Amino acid sequence: MLEDRNAELMTLIDRVAQQDQAALRSLYDLTSSKLYGLALKVLGKPEWAEDALQDTFLQVWRSAADYRATLSPPMAWLGLMVRSRSLDLLRRRKAEREHLTEEIDEHLADTLEGDAPDPMNTSLASQQAWALHQCLDRLEHRQRQAVSLAYLRDLSHSELAEQLRLPLGTVKTWIRRGLDHLRQCMARYA
Repeated sequence: MLEDRNAELMTLIDRVAQQDQAALRSLYDLTSSKLYGLALKVLGKPEWAEDALQDTFLQVWRSAADYRATLSPPMAWLGLMVRSRSLDLLRRRKAEREHLTEEIDEHLADTLEGDAPDPMNTSLASQQAWALHQCLDRLEHRQRQAVSLAYLRDLSHSELAEQLRLPLGTVKTWIRRGLDHLRQCMARYA
């Protein structure tokens, strides 16, 4: 039974290597539930697991010709790809968050030198909070909402897109533009 299943999957991978879209669909239908489960186990979030699974099948489409049955069974090869795509996705998500918070962290590090509350620093922080509030009020409602949810609730772009029921690209654009406006506005108060 396992040998028959492996033979069927190897045949489909060979057909995918010849750019057979129907074979890719059949391969997906036969393997996606197990591969999705693996991605979900690594990533912990259904939407991220879906992204990893999609990336995996794009990779299968591109590299099916490189598959060698003598090196590994088809499910092991596919599983390794899903795991790799999942780990790549985790690294990308971490890098996105680090990039978005890096400037804020640098600014905070400059203003919060010691652990003891300093009246000057407290006053400065209060002024900065007031300035930030003023700048946030100047943002368009949707940009303000996206930036606030991203930073105050620590939501990822895909989580924001799902919550706001908007395309991922739109959410990313709103956040990027909102942060640019905030940066320019805060520079006036510096």
